[in-house]
This record gives sequence, C-alpha cells and structure tokens, in this order.
Amino acid sequence: MSGPVPGSRGPEIPPAAIDLADGEWHRLHPATPLLRGGFAFVAIAGFVLANLRERILGLFLGAGPGDAPPGDPIDLIVRRGLIPAALLVVLVVLIVIIVAFWLSWRVRSFRITEEVVEVRSGILFRTNRRGRLDRIQGINVSRPLFARLFGAARLDIDVAGHDANVQLAYLSGRNADALRQVILQLASGALSAGSPSAAAAEQRAAGGAAPEHDGSLSGIVAQRAREFMAPERDPRLAPPAAVVQMHPGRLLGSTLLHDRTVVFVLLVIAAVVLASAAHAFFVLFGIVPLLLGVGSQIVRRFSRSLRYSIAATPDGVRVGYGLLSTSNETLPPGRIHSVEIRQPLLWRPADWWEVRINLASHSDRQEGGRRTTTILPVGTRAEVFRVLALVLPGVVEEASRPLLEAGLAPARSGDGYTGSPRRAAVLRWFSWHRNGFALEQDAVLLRRGAIWRQLVVVPAARMQSVALHQGPLLRLLRLADVHVHTVPGPIRATLDDLDAVVAAGFFRDVAASGVAAARRESAAHLVKGARWQGMGRP
Repeated sequence: MSGPVPGSRGPEIPPAAIDLADGEWHRLHPATPLLRGGFAFVAIAGFVLANLRERILGLFLGAGPGDAPPGDPIDLIVRRGLIPAALLVVLVVLIVIIVAFWLSWRVRSFRITEEVVEVRSGILFRTNRRGRLDRIQGINVSRPLFARLFGAARLDIDVAGHDANVQLAYLSGRNADALRQVILQLASGALSAGSPSAAAAEQRAAGGAAPEHDGSLSGIVAQRAREFMAPERDPRLAPPAAVVQMHPGRLLGSTLLHDRTVVFVLLVIAAVVLASAAHAFFVLFGIVPLLLGVGSQIVRRFSRSLRYSIAATPDGVRVGYGLLSTSNETLPPGRIHSVEIRQPLLWRPADWWEVRINLASHSDRQEGGRRTTTILPVGTRAEVFRVLALVLPGVVEEASRPLLEAGLAPARSGDGYTGSPRRAAVLRWFSWHRNGFALEQDAVLLRRGAIWRQLVVVPAARMQSVALHQGPLLRLLRLADVHVHTVPGPIRATLDDLDAVVAAGFFRDVAASGVAAARRESAAHLVKGARWQGMGRP
C-alpha cells in the first residue's frame, strides 16, 4: 500500500499509441474541430432558430406574410424574391465555417520526444507550447459527455510553473489512456531512445492489441456502450485491495452535512423569512443568483465524486471520478507538496474526513477549475491513512502513525505535539489547546482547529522556506505565527499564536530539516541518474 510495485506491468499499450511518441508531428482526433469550436456554432444556430420561431411556425401552420412582425428580415427577403441569394449566402457561410474548422484541425498538431511534449496551433497567429517531461506533475484524462459520444478524450499534462500546462484535445479515448502511460514512462526513464518505436514493432510482430471495433456502425455503437458502462479505472492497473472507492450513501450523507449545504439551507430560510416578514417577495429574486451559485457547487461536488477511486498504479497514484463526464489523473511519485486532512463539525459523529493536496501545477487554479485538489471527498479514518500511504509513501510509517492519529484527535498531554500557551486563548478562544505542531525527519505536521479540525502534513523535501511573523499584539502577548511555504494552493501551512520562544525554535528546526531533506533527495536523484546511465541511457 505504500506505492506502485516496482516492475509491475499495466495493460498492453496499443502500437498506435506508442507510435504517437516517436518524436514526429501527429494530428489530433478528427472530431476535434466540432468538440472545440462546434459548440459555438450550435449555440449560434439555436439563437437564430429561437428568434425565427414565429416564421418557422408560420411555414408549417400556413400563416400569411401579414402575420410576420414588422421589420421581419425573412419577410423582406420573401417579398423581394431574394430567397435564392439568401440560401447562397447561408451555404457560403456554412462552407467557410467547415473549412475553418478543417484548417484548424490540420494546423493543430503535437509531438512527443524524450524531453518535451509540444503542441503547435493557429491559422493566422501561430502558437507553440512545450512541456518538459522532467517537470511533469501529473497527467489528467478527461472525457466530457459530448466527447464520449465520439470516443474522444482530452489529455491535460500538468507541468510545474505558471501557465505551463500542455493540453492535447482531443485524442481517441484508448490512445489517450495509453499515451499517458507512455509519457510517464518516458518521464521516469523507463523508455530510452528509440524504444517507443521498437516496442510498437514488437507488439505488431506479436499480433498487437485487439482493435476497438470492426468498423461497422453496430460495432461502433457497441464500443461506445462498453465505454460508458466500463469502470473508470482499468482493473488491470491495480488490484482491488489497493483501491479506495466511494460509497454512494456516504457521499450523499456527507454532502447533506457539508458546511456548504448548511450555508445554502440557512440562506434559503433567511430569504423566505425576510421576504414573508417584509411582504417584499422581490427580495427572493435578488438572492437567487447567490443560491444558484452555492447550489451548483453542491451539485458539482456530488456529481464529480461519483464513481470515485484512488489507487497505486505502476505509473503513480491514479485518482478518478465522474459519472457522465469522467476524469482521471495520474500523479507521479514525489509531486505532492502538502496534504490537508479536515473534518467539518457535522461529520464528527460518523468520523468522516476530507483530504486535499497542493500540487505545483495547480498553484494558479481554484477549486472550481478544471480539476479539483480534493483527492478524497469523504472517507473513514482507515481510508484516510490508506490515501496518505499512497500520496506520501514513507511518511505514514509505524513511527509516524501515532503522531498522525494524535493530529486527528482532541489534544492530550504527551501526544507528541507542541501547542500554544494558555495566554493564546485571548486570540483563540476554543482552539488554543489543540493548536500545535510536531516535527518528523521527513515531514512537518501542523494541527489546528477545535470546531473544524485540520491536520496539515508538509513533506520536508517539498518545503520552499519557513517564515516567522510577530505583530504588535503578538509581541505584547509574547506570541508569534509561523508559516511553512510550499507552492500556492488551497492549503496554507500556517500555525498561529505559538509561544515566541517555541516559534523561534520551530523556525530553526524546520529550516534545518528542509535543507537536510533536500540534500537527501538530491543524492537519491544522482544515484538514480547513475543507474540510468549504467543501463545505457544517455
């Protein structure tokens, strides 16, 4: 449970997917123009049809020209005999749109080499995006509902750095999954120069992978039906015992008891009471946008968490979720910069917890963005430790397990955490006794919150810096705040209102621990690089 099994093999990679990583330029799925820009065309057509509904109904119900609204352009075209010219204009516009879509598909191409993933596009203004393989933080395969009808998927390659991600939209669903595996193997050094083509030739000589369908309409429909009913995660990637899955009943219960749902219900009650008391029901219209925003977040959280699973695969930790529109992301080892375990107040009787992470590639993205940083929407304490063992292998060990348990429990004397002094109760009425930290060789643990419990785990090798803050009020109370800096994201590794002397010792110890961990990691990378060179890698 500590990570992927070395040397384990996943499902057979189709030769067509291996050929896509041969360093040459390749085009995307033929349905890409429709999936990327066709929706705008459909929306425009719907708008035009909605505005011409009276004329369309008149054609079928036999309404005369006098029934048309004044200034109707269609009526003007009919009266002046311009129907052939109008049809010709419509035909020319359709041809231009189709040609533009075809050209956008022709000029949009990608290539994968041993060092980079590169995408070029643009007809009038050319763009070129490159993502280095050694800076890949994760690879996500998304299948929006409409794209699944065409058997297509979007491959999002998360690269460390601001706005450095590379997107391949769209590929065939089978090639997207296989190409992700090839890219991760190239990034880890498992495939050396020329090996993708050699592997493809070897598989073709052995018969290759089975085709998706026989090319007939019935075969295509049957294949799409199998894709809709198939599990999000290929069962050959990880044994069932290595998978944490979501129970629908628990997901529904946790959604109803979530803080956001409670706020939504209170807003509805407050709006109804205010409108009834003041006899001003127009108040409801003013709060409707806010209710729609909060309600959509609740529905999105529930729908995104359906068919959730997380497992260790040969390529890294794989997280999948979604019912109609599915998404799965593979996180290579060592890409997690911090982990937060939190528990809303109403989840405490059931002992449910939520787990979030910070990734370098998600630093400029919010929770409502393309992907979420929540890797366990709701789980029991045992499932939390199973997820921690996947995302932070080496941290969850026998020596650290008691500290992690204490970080989720109420504060007790001698539990291994250094807490805030009693005088901190002036600023933290309820949580001063639970506010504390613990230091391990490989991680920093920050425990906080009495009503909403939180535990933040920061791997020592991922720390970027540590800071100590003390304002006038804190100086008067002989207190200080500490902040462990990682990549920006939803998790803030801060601990407020520590004793000033204790905070200064924390500052020194954490800084020394981060430097030592970085040196150990650099030495490990040098050893790994030497092994690759010994295997013939350039």
